[in-house]
Amino acid sequence: MTRYIIRRLMYVILVVFAVTAVAYTIFFVLPSTDPAVAFAGRNPTPELVQEVREQLNLDEPVPVQYALYVKRLVTGDEYGWPGLGLSYNTRSPVRDEIINRASVTLQIAIGGAILWLLIGIPIGVISALKQRSLADRLAMGFALVGVSAPVFWLGLVMLYVFWEKLGWLPGTGYVPFAESPKEWFLHMLMPWMVLALLFAAIYARIVRGNMIDTMGEDYIRTARAKGLSESRVVTRHGLRAGLSPVITLLGIDLALLVGNTVVTETVFNMPGLGNYVLVSTDSGDLPGVLAVVVLAAFAVAFLSLVSDIIYAYLDPRVRYR
Repeated sequence: MTRYIIRRLMYVILVVFAVTAVAYTIFFVLPSTDPAVAFAGRNPTPELVQEVREQLNLDEPVPVQYALYVKRLVTGDEYGWPGLGLSYNTRSPVRDEIINRASVTLQIAIGGAILWLLIGIPIGVISALKQRSLADRLAMGFALVGVSAPVFWLGLVMLYVFWEKLGWLPGTGYVPFAESPKEWFLHMLMPWMVLALLFAAIYARIVRGNMIDTMGEDYIRTARAKGLSESRVVTRHGLRAGLSPVITLLGIDLALLVGNTVVTETVFNMPGLGNYVLVSTDSGDLPGVLAVVVLAAFAVAFLSLVSDIIYAYLDPRVRYR
């Protein structure tokens, strides 16, 4: 297992650098607009553009530019670690923007994940244990609706129902937890519900399929033959093996939530990473977009490793050599 973890850590580093190289090429080499002109502002003089180009090392060959970027990324720059450079729009360190906004995205992602697991797993288990019953059909109907409904549509419907019509929840915006825990919870509830309905439907279907396969295994029949109660057979034997693939999927989904929060944060006007990517893309803030891409690549690779390790622990049948 130790050799496997070390080898996978090397893969994580390789994947991050590969994604960084591709993203750097797309954002800084392929565009026809000179990044130095974008950084210099409106109607810059040729002297100012040249000064900016030298300051950002844009006068160097592309391989040297990329090497300097990777060096700053690994060792840090004058603004701290990791070195992500300056924003073209605000002229402030991208690192500070990422740190401030990442906390909001993490709050949305973690809260949504907890909610969708609390909804999706019980529905999947009940549906698997009561196949072809009314509960099974209702659960799969819920899964079909949840998978089919677009995120932006769910968000708008919830705003209309719970804010406009019923007035139970506040509308858009974000309130820090330190400022008011109650208002923070109320403002986060609808974004959590949007993500929970989307992912809970997917997880319900996965859990149902895994549980049906698991409950037909020989060791389940052996456990029943030994006289174990049905509840113990389900919780101790069936559920543990049936939920193992969910752990792997959860790690990847948490990392990929940056893409889903683009729409969620836009609908609810939440100042997270998804909203930051959208604003940076619209304004041509290349360092900001590249920073989020690198962060997302690392998150996907690292959480995939963590998920595989937990998967091996939960399922004794899995062995890594």
